[in-house]
Amino acid sequence: MSETQLHWYALEPVDVLLFRESKPFSPSEGSWAKGLFPPMPITIFQALRSALPYASDKARNLKFLGPFLLDERDTLWLPTPKDLLATGQSDPHADPDTTPEDNFEEKVRGDQYSRLQPAEGDPWKPIGWDDQKLPPLVPPSLKKGEYIKGRPHPWMRASALSAYLQGSLPQADDFHEDPWDTQVLPHIDIKSDTRQVKEEAGYFTEVATRLRWGWRLAAAISARIPATTVRLGGEGHRALVTPLEDWDPGIDWERFRQGTGRVAYLLTPGLAQPEADPRIYQAYPPQWQPYLAGCATDRALLWGGISAVRRQGSERLDFALLPQRAFIPAGTVYHFKEDPPLPRQLIGNPCAQSQTFASLNYGTLLWGIVK
Repeated sequence: MSETQLHWYALEPVDVLLFRESKPFSPSEGSWAKGLFPPMPITIFQALRSALPYASDKARNLKFLGPFLLDERDTLWLPTPKDLLATGQSDPHADPDTTPEDNFEEKVRGDQYSRLQPAEGDPWKPIGWDDQKLPPLVPPSLKKGEYIKGRPHPWMRASALSAYLQGSLPQADDFHEDPWDTQVLPHIDIKSDTRQVKEEAGYFTEVATRLRWGWRLAAAISARIPATTVRLGGEGHRALVTPLEDWDPGIDWERFRQGTGRVAYLLTPGLAQPEADPRIYQAYPPQWQPYLAGCATDRALLWGGISAVRRQGSERLDFALLPQRAFIPAGTVYHFKEDPPLPRQLIGNPCAQSQTFASLNYGTLLWGIVK
């Protein structure tokens, strides 16, 4: 992932963006198709790849990193580490019949931040902690009058993430809420000469995403692309592609990727591996468990669904199921007791797609410390 190999681009949508979730979907049953945003790396990679000349488009050695968010000042925003907590100080003169959490804006904004810490000792066993499994991460001890507001906003300034990986805690203005809104798109097909909806494929809805003014997607690819437009997402929606020349992302990717430390931050979605028995997806490789002191993550992203393929020697499209995969969400944080063994990139067990996952920088880990 050398900086000299990657060229950065901003992708500005000219309309709403439509990225369906992976759940199998049909208009007749289960007629609500949710959206997924930001999209998976492969989606943005293929959009940028489509802008290359035909000969270059067939290259198999392209590298890619992203997508992330870019604001109107060309500041890069990355997923907030999931081990961060927002804390506040109680007002001694406040109405005793209210709680600090009553003010939602104050709760999500936060004014001080701390990190979850690995649990120590036996007090956690009564809550069902199996000491043969991964121990939980717990909040630090609070000072008098201090309370937990919750998680900070889901996006963090890249320069603040760089400081976080070096052991520093962020400030309130280092975070941003999701800079997009959703829009429900109903699709209705009426019977001819009637006012009734068709029974089959007559009605379904989709959820589209509209980025707010000034916000764009940012991604890097190991190819030169002039300013152009590309198709991005479903329904033929398009985005403007603009090179980011002489641009500083605010973080030294290579330094933190090749570094060492007792904390690992997941920059891009990583491919989850299932346990041997039962086959349940887990957020970390099995060989890491003896070395892990805790993990902060969210529910995995599922990717797969229904497709159509043309068999060799056939002219018609046949029904097919895409492989169902679970991806660990970006922003997941691992705390280690000691240096873990390989892997250093979460791309699952060796398989035919492993090289693709590696080239597109799925499961990229940035390593840091806790002071």
